[in-house]
Amino acid sequence: MKVLKTIDRRNFIKQSGLLMSTALVPISGFSMTSLKKYKMGLQLFTIRDAMERDPLGSLKTVASLGYEDLETYGYDSDQGTYYGFKAAEFKQVLADLQLTTSSGHYSLFTYLNKPLDALKQYVDRCIEGAHAVGQSYITWPWLDPDSRTLEKFRILSEKLNIVGEQVTKAGLGFAYHNHDFEFIDQGGETGYDIILRETDPSLVKLQMDLYWVMHSSKESPAELIAKQPGRYVMWHVKDMDKITRDYTELGNGSIDYTVILPEASRAGLEYYFLEQGGNYAKNSMQSITDSAAYFKKHLQKYL
Repeated sequence: MKVLKTIDRRNFIKQSGLLMSTALVPISGFSMTSLKKYKMGLQLFTIRDAMERDPLGSLKTVASLGYEDLETYGYDSDQGTYYGFKAAEFKQVLADLQLTTSSGHYSLFTYLNKPLDALKQYVDRCIEGAHAVGQSYITWPWLDPDSRTLEKFRILSEKLNIVGEQVTKAGLGFAYHNHDFEFIDQGGETGYDIILRETDPSLVKLQMDLYWVMHSSKESPAELIAKQPGRYVMWHVKDMDKITRDYTELGNGSIDYTVILPEASRAGLEYYFLEQGGNYAKNSMQSITDSAAYFKKHLQKYL
């Protein structure tokens, strides 16, 4: 008969404490608390005035406010620059500040009515820039006012598919960003109806501007997502003034994001970007300060 070795009380407590502390150590990246799924993003168009004056100083402030991921605009495809920095240099600037950029708004709309070869050549330059800075998505951000007829939306949809295929073959994602004009009823049909129907969901993803959906669409974000779940891979998050319905800082407006943000999983959300196109209470930098503080305190828990 084997005799069990006696463990004295002091060793028992010591060993038990060691086991307990080991059990609480995060394993393979997991922790006792829920993991944050997304980086807090900012569309840099919000602070376009500051970026024009002092891009490096502005980016330092952005990082200090807790923003982690950026969406760019204004890529100079002829020079291969973002905000005056060569693409590789811009990527290093971001890395030094522990920032990333996951998407860019590129001037694709200026090629809608140009020959297809010119559009494809421009897309190639955008792909080169996006790869150089480490972006995952190239985004078509706008349509000129004279290109918002139903016929133009059909031409747009055809070209979105072509660009989507070109970008996808290059190992990147491609998305279309909405404003208000896509939701204007034109004889029982809207431009957004055409985009949803005539573009290939595997090639053309959607960046939902939640402000504009709430401002101008007859359907809520949840209703749009229900039609094509998994396709709304990016969101723009901004608030709407309760009286003027203009842009405003997060928390000052009328949009209830506690209802919208839980739709992230069904939407297929990969990235979101806080944005404010104008109507700043004081100035653009103060607005991104106030919006970041409100978002982190009240809304980030949903993402």
